Amino acid sequence: MLCTVLTLFPEAIRPYLDESILGIAQRMGRVRFHLVNYRDHAQNAHNTVDDRPFGGGPGMVLRPEPIFDAVEEVERSFGPAHRILLTPRGRRFDQALARELTGHEHILLCCGRYEGFDERIRLGLQWDEVSLGDFVLSGGELPALAILEATLRLLPGVLGHEESAVQDSFGADGLLDHPHYTRPRVFRDMAVPDVLLSGDHGAVERWRREQRERITARARFGADDRRSTQQRN
Repeated sequence: MLCTVLTLFPEAIRPYLDESILGIAQRMGRVRFHLVNYRDHAQNAHNTVDDRPFGGGPGMVLRPEPIFDAVEEVERSFGPAHRILLTPRGRRFDQALARELTGHEHILLCCGRYEGFDERIRLGLQWDEVSLGDFVLSGGELPALAILEATLRLLPGVLGHEESAVQDSFGADGLLDHPHYTRPRVFRDMAVPDVLLSGDHGAVERWRREQRERITARARFGADDRRSTQQRN
């Protein structure tokens, strides 16, 4: 998979892309990252990519020319991409969308800055508009990294253990993950639950399922009983 990121700060996100899961995916040859500074496509003597908004108001707005030129050059070089515009108006990113994105050979993420995009960027290019949630950041770089990690860790072989991604939170059943324990058995008077030490795999799986249902009910519905989950399904 090829992942292109349009950003004003490629040097800020490159170190993260080269570490941990994303670095492993690169070394395995499962993904290539192409970072484009759309300031390189500015069409004025000062290489500015923003300007004051028509009609007045605070802040600056990203001009359309650098974004159009950057997208078109990328697609001339690497072929069509599934274009993602990171914007608060977009559909909410979730695990289902991460799985959907694994089906594309080339995704392109456009990171905004300042007060937002000239509306013609939205109107003149076909985008999948995506948001991480109802909060404000200074730019789209952190959402782009979150989307890339959530998506690329689902590619076969990237996590090392094929069941890891399957058993994560928000798997096929939509439940949150169960608690995890490791050594020591007792830490500051907190002990590992006996069932996990029993060797009874059936009992362990039942306990984990019950915990997942209880945690999901509490986190999503304000309840602390797995029956609350069942009543709302």
